[in-house]
Amino acid sequence: MSTDNRTKINILVNDWIRGTVKTAAALRQYGITYELINRYKKSRWIEPLGDGAYKLFSDFVEWQGALYAIQRQLKLSVHPGGKTSLELQGYAHYLTDKMRQVFLFGYRGEKLPGWFNNYNWQVTIQYTANQLFPQNTAAGLTKYKYRDFEITISSPERAILEMLNHFPEYHSFDECYKIFENLTTLRPQLCQELLAKCQSIKVKRMFLFMADYTGHSWFENINIQSITLGSGNRSLVNGGILNRKYQITVPKEYA
Repeated sequence: MSTDNRTKINILVNDWIRGTVKTAAALRQYGITYELINRYKKSRWIEPLGDGAYKLFSDFVEWQGALYAIQRQLKLSVHPGGKTSLELQGYAHYLTDKMRQVFLFGYRGEKLPGWFNNYNWQVTIQYTANQLFPQNTAAGLTKYKYRDFEITISSPERAILEMLNHFPEYHSFDECYKIFENLTTLRPQLCQELLAKCQSIKVKRMFLFMADYTGHSWFENINIQSITLGSGNRSLVNGGILNRKYQITVPKEYA
């Protein structure tokens, strides 16, 4: 190996945050060609996770380290949200020692790379690409430190709206409400901003109903009149009772 190539691999290994992925495009920024990539693989410096993605040889990489590459290197807005973000921040009603399902959110048109989809992360990945919020809405995103790196995740205020958006496909009304009960310290100003940007009438009505029903003190600072809530009733559950204030049917035990 030439001195120049030895310098490249030394710089790469020193810069490489343990537990994270690097894409082929990121390696090219170090002046590392496909020929060098193959040489580094044979020399056991790096190993592939799939087509166009690599980790340090024998390094332990989890989905968080892959998401770090997706956010930092591929510049996608994909982030953990909904129940996953609430679990990461300690708000889930029933916490398990090991997370088995990960909910990721992005905008319509954003696709996860094939190497991420095809790799076994030991969790089930549920990716939702929709327009719950307008494109590139930064409100309600925060940094989360994991091992020696940070990823962007949803704040509790944004995450609960994302979780409600997954009702009833992934979560029951009761599961959503039980987690909502734990959200005693939401920031009303951020809630107000997100509710104004939220493009789902169902989600906004469910949020307001649950905030009202729990009696959380921050709800007193929400200006409902300024939020667009549409018209007409929304049937959320079969055999439910209509809540006239928010015009949604809710389970009988919440009537």
